[in-house]
Amino acid sequence: MLRKELGIYSFGDLLQHFPLRYLDSAHVQHISALSPEQEYVQLQGTVINLSEEGSSFKKRLTATLYDKSGRLELVWFQGISFVTKSIQPGATYSVFGKLTWFNGQPSIVHPEVELYNAANASQGNAMQPLYSTTEKLKAKGLNNRAFAKVLQSVIERLSPNDIPEILPEHVLNQFQLLSRFHAYTQIHFPNSEAHRLQAERRLKWEELLITQLKILQLKVQNQQQAGFVFPTVGDAFNNFFQHYLPFSLTNAQKRVLKEIRQDTVSGRQMNRLVQGDVGSGKTIVAMMCMLLAIDNGFQASLMAPTEILAQQHYQGIKALLEPLQIPVALLTGSVKGKERKMILEGTAKGTIPILIGTHALVEDTVKFHNLGLAVIDEQHRFGVGQRAKLWTKKHASATCIGDDSNAYSAHLSHDSIWRLRCICN
Repeated sequence: MLRKELGIYSFGDLLQHFPLRYLDSAHVQHISALSPEQEYVQLQGTVINLSEEGSSFKKRLTATLYDKSGRLELVWFQGISFVTKSIQPGATYSVFGKLTWFNGQPSIVHPEVELYNAANASQGNAMQPLYSTTEKLKAKGLNNRAFAKVLQSVIERLSPNDIPEILPEHVLNQFQLLSRFHAYTQIHFPNSEAHRLQAERRLKWEELLITQLKILQLKVQNQQQAGFVFPTVGDAFNNFFQHYLPFSLTNAQKRVLKEIRQDTVSGRQMNRLVQGDVGSGKTIVAMMCMLLAIDNGFQASLMAPTEILAQQHYQGIKALLEPLQIPVALLTGSVKGKERKMILEGTAKGTIPILIGTHALVEDTVKFHNLGLAVIDEQHRFGVGQRAKLWTKKHASATCIGDDSNAYSAHLSHDSIWRLRCICN
């Protein structure tokens, strides 16, 4: 059942099923000290007065938790049969849950209830782990207490060789990290809050390191893949820059264009993230990159997340390129019939060098003659699969469209995001 309910297939999976939280006897509150400003609370007291109320879907189970200072109502709407069988009236329990108030009286709905273990408390084991489980597992006897016993039994049989260290000793010393073995044992059964925090820090540090290494690996793999080369800065780019550019480029815009130009002659995939505030000039940078593609015999596309935004880009870019007589087309879901057919034919034949659109660009009916540069505006609003479909257009057997973490960043400022991609051969 562990496989089906929690996806646990091995001892390794079991060790990585970390506690959700801990019952810490050092932080138990008194009922009389509770206030409406509190959200989650941890209490300890005697449970009595179990009572089922209502019928059918309105049925609920209530109980009263007493401590030396006052009383509090516990309420269950689900799993009533299991709770009734598992709770021993008159026994002392540790209770954790979200505090609610009704008519000035505190209550907890569906609390986490754990039988108080005086032996553990007397042995200094103040922090008891609480694990996520399911009603089906609880019904089979695998409640939190049983789950903790299973894990404790596993951990007691482990040695440092069973959880080998993956970090060099000098790294452990430099960043003052627990060993991997002690991190796993202390995250489940910490000797103190300080030990728990140390274990958590080590495991987070390790996870972040592994993530960064995977990102670097993907970056290296992308850089090793051959991409289209744009060796020429030709008439389209130069004429626009010298005669039709509506304003002088800022130093940041010049720097970004220079970096992109260096990418396009490197022979490697380009995967570049351009960020900038609204009005910082991302559109003009993207359009001039498209001109580079056109000067080298390639087509370019721009994909936007909404039809309104796609239309805005189309109108702006078309007006800027009109003196150069460079065709620009717009393809969205609302483009139908003869007009759509003409755009698809022109894109496939290469007579439309720049195609702007929405998700419609990744439809199977859209075929490019020689797509060399893909620009994605606000790429975070597209799914990975949607972005990937743009890679497969015509000659694009592979592209550099990937996650932000794989991108080279060229910052104009700080805000909205463009994605420029050089499609590979």
